Amino acid sequence: MPELLTPVVDVLVQAPVLTVFLVIGLGTALGQIPFGPIRFGAAGALFVGLAVGALDPRLGANLGLLRSLGLGLFCYTVGVGAGNTFFRDLRRQLPLMSLCVVALVAAGLAGAGFSRLTGLTPATDAGAYAGALTSPVLDAAIEAAGNQEPAVGYALAYPVGVAVAILVVAVVVGRSWPARRDPRPASADGITATSVLLLTRVRLDQMEAFQRARIRISYLERDGVTRVAHPGEELLPGDKVVVVGAPQAVADAVQELGSGLDSCLAKDRTQVDYRRLTVSSLRVAGRTVGEVDMPGRFQGVATRVRRGDLDLLAREDLVLELGDRVLAVVPSDRLEEAADYFGDSERSIAQIDAFSVGVGMALGVLAGLVPVPLPGGITLRLGVAAGPLVVGMVLGRVGRTGPFVWGLPHAANTTIRQLGLLFFLAAIGLASGPDFAASAFSLTGVAVGALAALIVGVNAVVLLTGARWAGVSAPRAAGGLAGLVGQPAILAFALSRCDDERVEAGYATLFALAIVVKIIMVQVLVAV
Repeated sequence: MPELLTPVVDVLVQAPVLTVFLVIGLGTALGQIPFGPIRFGAAGALFVGLAVGALDPRLGANLGLLRSLGLGLFCYTVGVGAGNTFFRDLRRQLPLMSLCVVALVAAGLAGAGFSRLTGLTPATDAGAYAGALTSPVLDAAIEAAGNQEPAVGYALAYPVGVAVAILVVAVVVGRSWPARRDPRPASADGITATSVLLLTRVRLDQMEAFQRARIRISYLERDGVTRVAHPGEELLPGDKVVVVGAPQAVADAVQELGSGLDSCLAKDRTQVDYRRLTVSSLRVAGRTVGEVDMPGRFQGVATRVRRGDLDLLAREDLVLELGDRVLAVVPSDRLEEAADYFGDSERSIAQIDAFSVGVGMALGVLAGLVPVPLPGGITLRLGVAAGPLVVGMVLGRVGRTGPFVWGLPHAANTTIRQLGLLFFLAAIGLASGPDFAASAFSLTGVAVGALAALIVGVNAVVLLTGARWAGVSAPRAAGGLAGLVGQPAILAFALSRCDDERVEAGYATLFALAIVVKIIMVQVLVAV
């Protein structure tokens, strides 16, 4: 280290908080620089952490708590956000889960063969396997080896695994291939509304598109009087209605009911009015649209829900979350009453429920500590990553327990997730920097780097090829690869390139499963 840097390093050693935030700031700047077709995004904090940590081992000391806290917060918020989608699509996820197991075993065998050819020890191979797949199972490898040798392989393989996986995801995530088992979600096409003149008689509860929740019908004008259509309404020839749904579903409904109108019924707001109402009340959050009972409570209807950047059709089974903006269509004199019921307060949702987050995280960490004995004398612990993820997914599915709402406002979830990710990456980079610098440019470093690229490459080929053959979409497969590798930065990168709910669902599906398989595999690799 140059002498000019010694005073600077001494200051950074004495102020670890300053060091972490310096790494985060510089890493974020690095992550925005384009390298060909990609930007590393949040992963820039990892690479800057490696460079800064290499200056002095003391810079990465005593950051274990920060690393665990960041990883736990990230995994918990991913679980809460993706839980409902995961359990809803569980049967659709089974092919991806099977492919994950096959890919991890195949990559482990390929890596073991490569290590024998290049003279790498089994302990280094096991560490490189954990590092290339950026997995928190290094402790299992060290315990099985009885020494710190796996840590060197881990540090050398870690950045290679991140870089290779991001490159693969950049190529795959935006592609479109046949996905017969995994259709594009309706929310991806947006929501539209059209006024229709009826030419036929039809009961709404007997209309297939209405029964299957592909459309919602809000305004009804009959004999010059406008009101809100009710779920059991019988529509008559000459009626005018507003149909809401995905573009194709609306087009099909217009063809079935009659013909489109040039004018829009919603322009007349004297008798029926509409407004986006923010869900900030705990009596609404965590309940489905059907449980809110807009027709019975306000003689109205909810037609769509804005969540983050997505517009969702207000299906009866859609669980409302804090921060959702519900488009409510109600009689004009009931609009303020509806607003009071939903809360409709932006300030309220800026504050998170610390009780639910604290209890949820505590349950997740506790679940990660529970030892599960496996055949062969192996003990499995989910750890601070998979434990909060699994508990978060369960709580995300439950939604609420009595007065307690487990979900988080979308904006708060995204903010906590990003902070957790940056803390984790900065801490792991600073801690791994010295080992990485010591061996990165040696023959061992080159061999471990090639091994890491091989392990990620085999996983990618098996998982993505199998996913395409099984009819799984490219976004879900890319999210699955991020979950298999176990790197939060890869998920963040995938979401920056493709804002599709299937990406997060794929990540959440494979993350915990992959950790279980990797814990077993690193112990097998040490023994062979």
